[in-house]
Amino acid sequence: MENKTIGFIGTGKMGEALIKGIIRADLVERSNICASDIDTIKLDLMHKELGISTSTDNRVVLEQADTIILAIKPQIIHHVLQGIKDSVTKKHLFISIAAGVSTDNLADELPLGTRIVRVMPNICAIVGEAASAICPGSAADDSDVETARWILNAVGGTVVVEEHLMDAVTGLSGSGPAFVFVVIRALADGGVHQGLDRATAQKLAAQTVLGAARMVLDLGQHPGELKDMVSSPAGTTIHGIEALEKGQVRAGIMSAVIAASKRSSELGN
Repeated sequence: MENKTIGFIGTGKMGEALIKGIIRADLVERSNICASDIDTIKLDLMHKELGISTSTDNRVVLEQADTIILAIKPQIIHHVLQGIKDSVTKKHLFISIAAGVSTDNLADELPLGTRIVRVMPNICAIVGEAASAICPGSAADDSDVETARWILNAVGGTVVVEEHLMDAVTGLSGSGPAFVFVVIRALADGGVHQGLDRATAQKLAAQTVLGAARMVLDLGQHPGELKDMVSSPAGTTIHGIEALEKGQVRAGIMSAVIAASKRSSELGN
């Protein structure tokens, strides 16, 4: 796959994170990566700092690359695809990260038989720890899914899901980092309340969340079991758990995921 050419339409936070992840993982030569955007200042910086080719014309990306990553907002997807559809050929694989936009909706905008894979990474791609979900369109084959997985594994971990679950993925892992940031801030605030300085409290809070997540992933145990490992009889932790239950923290986080999922569905309509 190292001979593949990868083009990005859009260089926002997620597009930039994916480009840097591809370069960091040495998936392809920098000369095999190109990107387009309307932000000429951003393009100039990326060309100078990352050594990739850039253009303000999306059609140039299609000329230079066979794998096209649509790293754009769902609100402008129609306009962008209308501008490039005449340049699409059979060599092109489209990988879309536009939240809420189905593969069928994308296919309606592109020539018949265009290969499309929809993905939902999250902002943690910036530090190489994204949680990404992948689902293929009707014209995509197993090799197209593997191409998407190959790219996204460069910035974290991947799962393959059915498309009707992509809104749930968006609400959970797409929006989830923001919910976790709220939890980290709350943990740090509690530490400050009890006398820790802000920097120390924040470092302890962030490392605690990182370590807990690593235990879930590496040990493969149910989070409830891991919670019980920390909760000794009549100890400090179980008193804290009681306070969380009284504050309906679990219900609040569940509601956040559900609300974000519903909004993802609305964006696709």
